[in-house]
Amino acid sequence: MTAVSRAAHVLRCIALVFGLTVMAACVIASSALAQAVRGHLLIVGGGPQPQALVQKFVDLAGGAGHARIVVFGMASEDGKAGAAEKADDLRKLGAHALPLYITHEEADQDSVAHLLDDATGVWFIGGDQVKLTRALLGTRTERAIHERYRAGAVIAGTSAGAAVMSSPMITGDERHPGGTRPPSDSSSAFMTIARDNIVMTQGFGLLTTAIVDQHFLRRRRHNRLVSVVLEDPRHLGVGIDESTALLVDPDGTWTVLGESAAVVYDARHATITPPGAPVLGETGMVMQVLPAGSTYDPRTGRATLPR
Repeated sequence: MTAVSRAAHVLRCIALVFGLTVMAACVIASSALAQAVRGHLLIVGGGPQPQALVQKFVDLAGGAGHARIVVFGMASEDGKAGAAEKADDLRKLGAHALPLYITHEEADQDSVAHLLDDATGVWFIGGDQVKLTRALLGTRTERAIHERYRAGAVIAGTSAGAAVMSSPMITGDERHPGGTRPPSDSSSAFMTIARDNIVMTQGFGLLTTAIVDQHFLRRRRHNRLVSVVLEDPRHLGVGIDESTALLVDPDGTWTVLGESAAVVYDARHATITPPGAPVLGETGMVMQVLPAGSTYDPRTGRATLPR
């Protein structure tokens, strides 16, 4: 073997070893990603909660006698009573349930965060999502919620408790002349599809693939969510109707449960009018209306309808 052929042989061996190393690293990284989250999300669009949805939550949390659930009530002014009422409902299904109504300062205490050490489920009641994030964002208790989710707990919420699942998060405000905020179910709210109108803020970021809207069909919130998606097409928009839930499995796939439907807007491949254009418009955005029983893969956009 000549010196040149020996050198070529060595280079081929190095390339082979490097290739195998890269493949192994990819497999390890993929496996670590798959194991990063073991829990579920149950995102309820508000309104009356069918018993089957609440039972599904308890079952995912371990079932009667085993489910250990923490109920957070800070989204509502009467959240102490609301959290206690939800905890009672969960106890009737055999779960251990602890209602909490805490301040931001209390949420950052280790003694409070440790209340979630053995939690298999978390429930956020409805109200105002900004109040909920104000109480928990950046605290030890919020970190504990994420840790429990990664470890296998089910994280659920309704109405405002659904909005907080994503980040960015819809606050419920819009930038009208004069800065007024119409009632959430008013026909004068969210009259346009427009740029820089919907006020967004940081949510908990448990759902990373989409921005959540709630009471969606009942309160005709299409303009709001379409505006958000066209301004940030990296995220899907998912509007969940009342008495309906989006179940997010550990692998990231979605199933629609309950009595109505969820609507998905996907502008990832759309052509959108540029910033500064007088009208916010697009071509190529995909809308899918998914009744209960449907499934959806946010990575591919592929949906299946119930048979």
